[in-house]
Amino acid sequence: MSTSERSPSAQNPAAPSAAATRVLKGRRQRQRSRTLITLTLVTITLVVCSATLLLGRTVYSPADALSVLMGDTVPGASFTIGELRLPRMVLGVLAGFAFGAAGSTFQTMLRNPLASPDVIGISAGASAAAVIGVVTLSLNETAVSFLALLGALVTAGAIALLSHQGGFSGIRFILIGIGIGAMLHSVTSYVLSRASDWNIQSAMQWLSGSLNGASWERVLPLLLACAVCVPLLMLGSSSLGTLRLGDDTARGLGVPVQLTRIALILAAVVLLAFATAATGPIAFVAFMAGPIAARLVGSSGSLLFPAGCVGALLVIASDFAGQFLVDTRYPVGVITGVLGAPYLLLLLIRMNRTGSKR
Repeated sequence: MSTSERSPSAQNPAAPSAAATRVLKGRRQRQRSRTLITLTLVTITLVVCSATLLLGRTVYSPADALSVLMGDTVPGASFTIGELRLPRMVLGVLAGFAFGAAGSTFQTMLRNPLASPDVIGISAGASAAAVIGVVTLSLNETAVSFLALLGALVTAGAIALLSHQGGFSGIRFILIGIGIGAMLHSVTSYVLSRASDWNIQSAMQWLSGSLNGASWERVLPLLLACAVCVPLLMLGSSSLGTLRLGDDTARGLGVPVQLTRIALILAAVVLLAFATAATGPIAFVAFMAGPIAARLVGSSGSLLFPAGCVGALLVIASDFAGQFLVDTRYPVGVITGVLGAPYLLLLLIRMNRTGSKR
């Protein structure tokens, strides 16, 4: 056979085959699509954030809002935008991103969409501790936030220790978390049943999940928590994807399974706890953000940032809807609860059908 009759792969053994070229092309297309969808999510979130600053009972122009953001004094707008709407918007974005990122981390690591912090009891731990602080100990807002943080950490530690008996199991982690969460909900109900009317009102305002009373003092601790924990979760996102393949496969690929899992759980719980301490347990955001992000961008890569963006968009849009789209003002947790409960039922039905076919 002459040289001209040889195939390209025979002439150049290093040349990629047609199949490999198609795989690389498909991978690049998926990455471009993923990037485009993520940028679209960010853009929509920014648009909704702008709407929350400009629209409301009083409508301001973009020029007024820009002047306030630049530090100029604008009669009326400086107080309404600078002191009320801007801290509320920033708190909602940070809390939503934290809930979404933490929820996605648990769901990916445990390979189960039900493995959300508000389903497996971690949010219940923060809520029970906060209610005890409000009703029994009569603590101020700062102390209640610290107690909620401590409650979430202790609850997560208890679930992790109990689920590691005889080796780690994701299903065992979820079931133990659901059981501990039910116990903590009972504790919360018992404490509320013995509270005075004033304490019940304060506790229920916190339990509903709300951005009311947002201030820069509440934003700062959550901002610091995001600045520390989100980069840690980003660094661990590649190992998190490997953990989805199973512990044995991850060990074979050189991932320190136990250390990685502990570090990811700790970072996600701290992020969730600071968000819960700042806003209360905003229902179902951590549960919905990851699956919605996976539907939009695909589940092949890290969902941490897309899930965080979805969580931020859910919180901001739900808060705006609860405040201004109806005559009665509702806390953001009520709106997300209305959205999340049907989603949970649909997910359970889908999982039941999938399980029955196997």
